[in-house]
Formats: sequence, C-alpha cells, structure tokens
Amino acid sequence: MVPRPTKSWKLQDAKAHFSALVRDARLKGPQRVTVHGKDAVVVMAADEYDRLVPLASQPSLHELLSRSPLRDLDFERASVRAVVREVDL
Repeated sequence: MVPRPTKSWKLQDAKAHFSALVRDARLKGPQRVTVHGKDAVVVMAADEYDRLVPLASQPSLHELLSRSPLRDLDFERASVRAVVREVDL
C-alpha cells in the first residue's frame, strides 16, 4: 500500500523550509508540494521510494498472460444447463 502524503506545502514555503520538508518526509511520510495551488510533486523518504520502484517495474497481469506458453490454447465453451429445481414460496 502506498502511503498518502500527510501535508501539503506551497512551493515558496517548501523552498524556505526545505530542511523541515525533508525531515517531515523522512519522519511523517510523503509531503505534497503545490505550485499555484495545484499539486506538483511529492517528496518522500529514499527508503520508501526504493521500496516502491520495484513494484512499478513489475509486469501487469495482461503482460504475464500474453507471454504465457498457454496463450494460444483454445477453450471450447460447452453449454451446460444447470438443473433447475422448483421452490415453493
């Protein structure tokens, strides 16, 4: 699970208090920085970033199935009718 940024900093405040921004990112979790009121970047601890990078590089389920040796199997869909029972209501 990816942690949500805990605080939002205006760019000018982030520049003026950069050491506090870095400290908060390391101790409290990711810190969001905004420019003109819009999200611009997220500052996070290096160990958290290192943990997330391998997850982003993993192939998707679609890629895995596309590379499967069984990708060309043809499945026949046999129509199977389930037995219907009568129920008194």
